[in-house]
Amino acid sequence: MGSSVADERLARQVKAGNNIVTRAAVLVLSALALTGIAARAALAAEPALPKLKTETQRAFERYVTLAQARNEAELKRGTALLWVDGLPAPQQAEAFAGLKRGEVRMQKLEILENDKPIACPGGMIHHWTGVVFVPGAKLEDVLGVLEDYDRHSAYYAPDVERSKMESREGDHFRVFLRFRRHKVITVVLNTEHDVQYFHDAPGRAHSRSSAVRIAEVENAGKKDEREKTPGDDGGFLWRMETWWRMEERDGGVYVQSEVASLTRDIPMGLGWVVKPFVTDIPKETLTFTLEATRKAVQGHMASH
Repeated sequence: MGSSVADERLARQVKAGNNIVTRAAVLVLSALALTGIAARAALAAEPALPKLKTETQRAFERYVTLAQARNEAELKRGTALLWVDGLPAPQQAEAFAGLKRGEVRMQKLEILENDKPIACPGGMIHHWTGVVFVPGAKLEDVLGVLEDYDRHSAYYAPDVERSKMESREGDHFRVFLRFRRHKVITVVLNTEHDVQYFHDAPGRAHSRSSAVRIAEVENAGKKDEREKTPGDDGGFLWRMETWWRMEERDGGVYVQSEVASLTRDIPMGLGWVVKPFVTDIPKETLTFTLEATRKAVQGHMASH
């Protein structure tokens, strides 16, 4: 009799515990669902989408002009071409050791004018540079991957969903890339890039890439997919300028990429939705791009 009562009591406790676990799971799943719904609703309820204003675009163009001038001066100098080359000796040694271990080394940049930040009304400028080392590689191995634009959707998936070389004249390329990026929300962008490569010296090259068209895609992959008017959209990426440097030394190739991009500023009331995307994505994307480049080059070397 005592055993039967104990069994019943245990059964009730287990059932109660299961109910608690079930209710907790339902609450967690409901919260996650509501977060996604709230994010979409918040964006849909925004009174007006941001527009790329003339003064915003001019501020970014001024920023890029100064960044380009700095790049040209460094390339003309011809030495210490990697950002880690400019570090004090102890930090430089540690950085190169990290690169040899397979790490990506990143640095946030900011171009100043007369020792002051460049104001960008209505927008945010993001500027990062990073470098990786590909042991055993030759410059031709790296260029073989970077210039193989038809396969960038394989090399850089899932960030690059589609890729196509639209035209090529020598070292001048016109390229289509569709980006898919997720951070709280998912944004799909159709982009076109003008890319020029330069062979500076044996074992050394650089490239300059400008996104000449960026269009946000609404309902991507569905029958009613459409492009929003560039500059009259969610403002998740309005402009993007990229500088690559490649240098063969130390038994491999150092690959450095520098990206300056322009996004919308953070809207009142929607910071929790938009801020993680526009502030975190530039650094995360560049880190991923460099890691994916190293992996693709190693695969290219293995197949040849």
